[in-house]
Amino acid sequence: MNKPTVQDIFLRFYPAYLEKYSPSPEQAKVSRNIINCKTGAYGANVSICEDCGTVQIHYNSCRNRCCPMCQAVPKEMWMDARREDVLDAPYFHLVFTVPDILNPVIYSNQKQLYDTLYHAASATISELAADPKHLGASVGYICILHTWGSEMNFHPHIHTILLGGGLTPKNEWKDNGTEFFLPILLGGGLTPDNHWKDNGGNFFLPIQVISKVFRGKYMEELKNLWETDRLEFHGTAEKYRNHYAFKELLDTCYSAEWIPYCKKTFHGAQSVIDYLGKYTHRIAISNHRIIRMDDETVTFSVKDYRNKGQWKELTLSGIEFIRRFLMHVPPKRFVRIRHYGLLCSRSKSKKLTLCRNLLGCRKYISKLHDKGMPEILKYLYGINVCMCKVCGGKLGKPQLRMPQRC
Repeated sequence: MNKPTVQDIFLRFYPAYLEKYSPSPEQAKVSRNIINCKTGAYGANVSICEDCGTVQIHYNSCRNRCCPMCQAVPKEMWMDARREDVLDAPYFHLVFTVPDILNPVIYSNQKQLYDTLYHAASATISELAADPKHLGASVGYICILHTWGSEMNFHPHIHTILLGGGLTPKNEWKDNGTEFFLPILLGGGLTPDNHWKDNGGNFFLPIQVISKVFRGKYMEELKNLWETDRLEFHGTAEKYRNHYAFKELLDTCYSAEWIPYCKKTFHGAQSVIDYLGKYTHRIAISNHRIIRMDDETVTFSVKDYRNKGQWKELTLSGIEFIRRFLMHVPPKRFVRIRHYGLLCSRSKSKKLTLCRNLLGCRKYISKLHDKGMPEILKYLYGINVCMCKVCGGKLGKPQLRMPQRC
């Protein structure tokens, strides 16, 4: 018997979930997409073999970023595009998190307080990296929001992939606009003292300093949102409507020790690309972690961080499984992967070129950039969608068939 999937769980338990809970419009859309993905509800591509006449049907996917069946190819294509942004230099993995006591308030104000996580993490890194006491350079980094723990509990945190070095202020690009300036072909140039600065494999930011600065920046923005009446309080956060209760919450958070985490450095372009893929297109749970399902419950594997990260089984009711899964549907059009500093899209072309020149490393070229989907599938998975599975002949051009609407 095949292992159950997230789609199987939604097909069985979603009607019962609706009897107990009222999903948001975004959660309802994700649920519909998962239930209908690759079922024919979104149309199909029909191909006929030119040699033997066999008809082959490929049902379209929902392409929702929360669907576990739709992440593989987008992840590979995103990782491939990032090849052109990676340098042969040290990288670090930082994790920014907040005290659990803030979780009810964050869940009630997801768009605003997720943005606040990005703002605080970005401001912390930029400020400390620019400080000559630590590095004194402009660095590049990618921030990725995750909102779940291994048990699908609500645990918002930011994963940051941080370049372990950067450009000193003297490296800033100088442009005289339309005035004459050499080199003429570039229309701009670099100051004489070009310099790349890093600490090798040593992390250049003290964790305790990161903790205090991040706490201060996050709490400052949270307090400003509260003072300007831009926060909402629902569910278990309703008690914080009371001025004194929220003030006590702020005092508790200010006095708590916020614990960011830094994983050891890794080096080399391919290792960075592979590492990025582990975090960028993740969802709350993937199909391979689901172990079994019966008429009432779902069992899946989780990491027990209290026991050195050993894997164990966790069993939840089907309704509770769906409730936890849908907690992690991001707000509409919310951008989960954000680029900063040297990797900011407005300036990364010039600045990364300068970094490569200073480091003496080559530019890694995207392998999938100009390929169509059939070529991508063949390159990544060895799947030839243009070949008949029966006789090995050539399939005719697929015809799109949409489902009939009542």
